[in-house]
This record gives sequence, structure tokens and C-alpha cells, in this order.
Amino acid sequence: MNRFILTLSCHDVHGIVAAVSAFLARHNGFIKESTQFGDPVTQRFFMRVDFEAGPDSPDENSWKILFESDIAKPFAMDWKLHDASRKQRVVILVSKYGHCLNDLVHRFRSGTLPIEIAAVISNHEDMWRLCESNDIAYHCLPVTSETKLEQESALWQQIKSYDADVVVLARYMQILSPGLSAKLAGRAINIHHSFLPSFKGAKPYHQAYERGVKIIGATAHYVTDALDEGPIIEQEVARVDHADSADDLVAIGRDIESVVLARALKYHTEHRVLINGSKTVVFR
Repeated sequence: MNRFILTLSCHDVHGIVAAVSAFLARHNGFIKESTQFGDPVTQRFFMRVDFEAGPDSPDENSWKILFESDIAKPFAMDWKLHDASRKQRVVILVSKYGHCLNDLVHRFRSGTLPIEIAAVISNHEDMWRLCESNDIAYHCLPVTSETKLEQESALWQQIKSYDADVVVLARYMQILSPGLSAKLAGRAINIHHSFLPSFKGAKPYHQAYERGVKIIGATAHYVTDALDEGPIIEQEVARVDHADSADDLVAIGRDIESVVLARALKYHTEHRVLINGSKTVVFR
């Protein structure tokens, strides 16, 4: 049987769950999982439904046409219908730090992260051996302050050529322009240490060590033109103490960054994340 995932948001009013459920039942859809949330502040309603189409159900295109006319239009919904069997195509951007990339490649190869890594693009050569050994296309697009616009244009062309569903900044140490951020709105995920904005610039973990921090962590968020301030998808922390060296903090931090980025990407590719203004609703 074909499985689909329906995601939607609209103004929060009575009858939405009943209308969606009745529509699926009417067209022989069997609900496997359904989650919803009404935000009392924004007055928006969010819903994710994982369902199977029955033998007498419409095809995917007919589902979309019927849902738009019968349900989405009356409720003024923003909605999408996803084929659950289709793996999301991912382009990964990386610079010189390979811990997040290595973790994503391992999860991809082991099948624990159901994605297709279409390509890896970097502004350095450092990660090409890892990609070559895993039969993943690798493109090096060096960048300087003088060539940044040309490099970003080439980067965008590569992303389009691979028909990427999502772009992951796996410690890509370049700031995307507002123009490219807008093109990738809602489908570019970044990872950074949670010290921001307290510890910016080079060696944030060393800065944190000098201040004697007791908690370190990482944050995965969508990319926007506001640097490191996009809607947050996932976070994690770990306690540290006086016995941990600066190098210990770096090692612990990199482990957390890898785990948080992988979780965020999994939630996104399973269509569990819905953007709610400057925040997200994540149906784990």
C-alpha cells in the first residue's frame, strides 16, 4: 500500500481534525499516526497525519486535487502531501571540520537515516577522501572575500543541479547571503554551538573553558538572513565541570553537534517540522 504524510497549518477553529479524518475515511485512507497542536499565542493549528491509501483510494495527484477543494480551501490551509516512500535528496555543505559530515555519512550508509546524500560541496579539499571512499560526489568551490558572490552563484547552481530537497550546513564556515537564504527558506539546516551569542568568533569552546561554563550544547536551526537566529529544530546539552580541559569541551561539543544535526535532519526529512513564525512545531 502507498503511504503518505499530510502536513498542514491554518487558523485554529473548531472541526479541523474531524474534517481531515472524515476526508481520509471517505477515500479509504487508514491513519497510522496523527498529531496536532494549536498554538494559543499565534492562533495557528498544526497537524501531521501519516496514512496508508487503500486499494480503492485515489492516486496521489487526485488526493491533492480533492483535498484542496474539499478541505484545504474552506479552512484556508497551508498544506503539503508527501510520498512517505520517497527519500529526501540532501546536499551537504562542509568546510574543514568533518565530524558532522562523517556522522551523517555513517547514518546514511547504515540506513538509520533514510535520506539520499546527493553531493557534498565544500570551500576546501579536506573532506574529499571521505566522500570518495563512500562514492559520494564532492565539489570544491574555494571562496575569498573577492570571489564570494561568484562562489555562491556556483553553489546555488550545484544545489539546483542535484535537485536537492534539503541543504545541510555541516559546520560550513561561510555565511550565506540574504538572497541565497531566501531561496533555501525552510529547507536549509545549520548547526552551531549553543554558546552563541555569548561566545562568538574563533575557538568558542576555549572561550567557554576560560569562563568556567558548566553546560555546553548545540543547536540545529533553519537558515535565515538573521545569522544563527532561524527557527530552532533541535537542541541538546551536556554538563561539564572544572576537571574538563578545553580539548575535552571541544570533543564533547562535537559529539553533541553531530547528534543534534542528525536528529534535526531526521525530523525534517520525515516531515515532522512545521514552521510557526520564528519558532517551529516538531512532532517527534
